[in-house]
Amino acid sequence: MSVHNGRTVTNSKAPGTGLVIRNLQARDIRFPTSLGAHGSDAMHTDPDYSCAYVVIYTERDVEGHGLTFTLGRGTEIVVQAINSMSSMVIGKDAAEIFQNFGAFWRQLTSESQLRWIGPEKGVVHLATAAIVNALWDLWGKVENKPVWKLLVDMEPETLVRAIDFRYITDVVTPEEALAMLKKAASGKEEREAELRRIGYPAYTTQVGWLGYTSDRVKELCAKYLAEGFTAFKVKVGQNLEDDKRRCAMVREVIGWDKVLMVDANQIWDVQQSIDWMKELAEFKPLWIEEPTSPDDVLGHAKISQALKPLGIGVATGEMCCNRVLFKQFLQSGGMQFCQIDSCRIGGVNEILSVYFMAKKLGVPVCPHAGGVGLCEMVQHLQMFDYVCLSGTKENRVVEFVDQQHEHFENPTVVKRAHYQVPIVPGYSTKLKPASAEAYEYPNGSKWQEMFSKGIFPRPAGKFGGN
Repeated sequence: MSVHNGRTVTNSKAPGTGLVIRNLQARDIRFPTSLGAHGSDAMHTDPDYSCAYVVIYTERDVEGHGLTFTLGRGTEIVVQAINSMSSMVIGKDAAEIFQNFGAFWRQLTSESQLRWIGPEKGVVHLATAAIVNALWDLWGKVENKPVWKLLVDMEPETLVRAIDFRYITDVVTPEEALAMLKKAASGKEEREAELRRIGYPAYTTQVGWLGYTSDRVKELCAKYLAEGFTAFKVKVGQNLEDDKRRCAMVREVIGWDKVLMVDANQIWDVQQSIDWMKELAEFKPLWIEEPTSPDDVLGHAKISQALKPLGIGVATGEMCCNRVLFKQFLQSGGMQFCQIDSCRIGGVNEILSVYFMAKKLGVPVCPHAGGVGLCEMVQHLQMFDYVCLSGTKENRVVEFVDQQHEHFENPTVVKRAHYQVPIVPGYSTKLKPASAEAYEYPNGSKWQEMFSKGIFPRPAGKFGGN
């Protein structure tokens, strides 16, 4: 099935056949969220939620849109990395990619010179995610399906071929992954129907930004309670006494029958994490998120062991740079909640490998979301997991932050604290053209207006200016 001149065409050829990629464009899109302290935490005090935005143009009228989330400064570096990788995509027939996506993914991440500055990590891997996410959006549009449904309907062999199992076969092999999918096939239809009816449970971080006033936090807690939310996350880590005050304030509003999580965003050392969380244990948090360096596997394992008697788990993964690091966290007991991020590692393909490892080792996946486009993407991933792999929502929930959705053509929809099933073909990643124009940095109309009013300094350097 393919899309041609706005019509769906059924044919016997492989999906994407004849759909040659003629160009790839990368753009620096930034939103001035620092003005309202939106997204502020102990480590990232003034984020401007942003993305490196990719559009893949084909020789027909179907496009692929993808992105990788950033925090403002540095987005231009990711854009340059995307441009440096674009030659490996331009000129390809989409069928060559989709038929054996895992092999293409390995080719993309193993380019002999680029690999030196980012072997499946860092800026190069962020760029990989943006390109790969755009390719999955394209594939969904070619098949006329939202990506979650594309994955659900995919033959297990095709899905497994989309994954590069190099470096992780000591935990899960392609044969094991195939067996997991076939075993979970029973009940798929019922789970999909239930998902369409109810949706997937969400929790909110909107109440917890460190830059918010107490009145604002209370107001938001009441708002999301009224909308049916039962799980709330609060940022911590700058000042212990203030953390206690804020946790007590949130508990007073939401009650003790609701779930509370806390997030330190990597600010502490290992022993400091343990000591600090012992002080916050009275507020009964379900987990402490990113207590220390996101690369410190053994440190997380030590924290997990120390906090286990207190009933506090460790959640991490949003800053894990590749499947190998996830493998080590899962093997070591360093995470009790696995937090994949749709952009931090190499897009859908690599994220699927993490889902299989988490399934094998019995760790629930609770995706990180909230940044530009993250909610839009992770809903697809978690819905696939529920229907085709884990088969359960127990101890699983998806983060939700209510900002920047208005800039997407098909934004995520949350009702009664549940993500609703996306129905539009693709990965929900297409920005509205007017938003992309207005917020492209530094020449977009919104940025030019803020520069002229002195709200932000006009950039110098490669962008020009004074």
